[in-house]
Amino acid sequence: MYRPLPLDSIALNQPVPVNIWDPKGVLLLRKGETITSEQHRSTLMLHGPLVLASDWQSASYGYTTALDRMVRSNVSLSRIAQVNVMGVSAEAPSAREDQPVTEAWADLHASLSTLLLQGPNAHHFLERLHKVQASGELLWQEQPDNSLLVLVQMLFDPAVTYSATHALLSACLCALVAPLAGLDDTQRRAVILAALTMNVGMTREHDEMARQAGPLTTPQRKTVREHPQRGVTLLREAGASDAEWLRLVAQHHERPDGTGYPTGQRIDRITHRLLQMADVYVACISPRKSRGAQLSQQVARELYMGAQRGLDPLGAHFVKCVGFYPPGSFVRLVNDEMGVVMRRGEKANTPKVFALVGRHGMPLGEPVLRDTADAAFAVKESLPPGVVKVLVNPARLIARC
Repeated sequence: MYRPLPLDSIALNQPVPVNIWDPKGVLLLRKGETITSEQHRSTLMLHGPLVLASDWQSASYGYTTALDRMVRSNVSLSRIAQVNVMGVSAEAPSAREDQPVTEAWADLHASLSTLLLQGPNAHHFLERLHKVQASGELLWQEQPDNSLLVLVQMLFDPAVTYSATHALLSACLCALVAPLAGLDDTQRRAVILAALTMNVGMTREHDEMARQAGPLTTPQRKTVREHPQRGVTLLREAGASDAEWLRLVAQHHERPDGTGYPTGQRIDRITHRLLQMADVYVACISPRKSRGAQLSQQVARELYMGAQRGLDPLGAHFVKCVGFYPPGSFVRLVNDEMGVVMRRGEKANTPKVFALVGRHGMPLGEPVLRDTADAAFAVKESLPPGVVKVLVNPARLIARC
C-alpha cells in the first residue's frame, strides 16, 4: 500500500531515506538519491510521488528517534525545528564484492531506471551512468551466463519496468559480441553507453507502451519517431559530448537501405549495426500486453541470415556469442521435459538446461541439470515465457549450477 509523499518535507541535496514511486509503480527517486533543485522537486511533484506505507512508518520511527536523541543531547531548538519526518539521512547504496548477481542487477536496474526517467535533472547524471556501465562491465565479464539469465528473466517479468531492462540487456549483448565484431575499446564503450541510453528520450512512454494492450496512439507514434533526437538533446543537456555515443543514439533506428527513421539516412557502420541488432533482438523476445514474445531461436536465425536472406557475418558473431537459446529463456527437450536455459554451450544449439517440468507435464520436485549436447536431452524447440508454469528463482538456480 502506498501513501502520498509531501516533497516539501525533503531538503534539497539530502539523501532520501526511502524509494519514491509514481502511481504506476515506476521508481522516481531511489533511496539515497537527492532532490537537486526546486525545478527537480517540481518535476517530481508532477508525477504524484508516493512511498510505501511501511517505508513511511520506518521513516517516521527514525524521525522520532532522531528527535529524542537531539533533545537528550541538548541540541538547540532551532536545529531541532529543522528536522522533518523525511529528513533523516540515508547512506547512498553501494555495491558489495560479495553481492549476489541477482541483487547486483536489481540495484543496477533501479539506478538506471532513475537516471533514464530523470534525464539531465538527475544529480551527477554522467558520473552515475558511468558507474552503472562499469558495474555492468564487471558482471558481464565475470558472470556472463548468470547475467544473461537474470536479465532475460527480468525481461519476462511484468512487474519489472521494461525500459531499463531493455537497456541493460541490450548493453550486455553488445558487450559480449563486440570483441568478435572487431570493435576497439573506444567503439565498444560508445556502443554500450548508447545501448544504455538510446531510449532516454521516451523512457516513461516506453514503459507504458510495454504494458499497453492496444495499438499505439497517434501521439505515441510521434513520440517513438522523435525519441532518437530527443534523447540526444537530453544527453547533451546532461553533459554528454562523445560524438560516436550521441551519433549512435540519434541513428539507432536508421537502416542501411534508408527505410529507417527519423531522417531516412543510409547508415551501415559496424557499431550502428551491432546496437540495432541488440535492440531488435531484445524487443522481439520481450512479451508485451499487445503481443506475445517471439521465440529466441526464430529471432536468432533471422539475425544470422540477415535482411538479404544470406549469411550475415555480424549476425553469425551474434549467434555464436549468445546462442539460439540464451540463458533465462525456456525450451522443450526431445524427451518432452521443459526447462530454463542456464548456460550457453560449446555450440549455439547445445545449452545447459535446468529441467523444471517432466515429460508428463508435472513440475519436478527439484530442477535437474541437462546437457543438451547429449542427444537424449537435445533441445526440441524454444518456448515462449508463460508456457512453463513453474516459478523460476534465478538466485536458487545459480546456487545449484
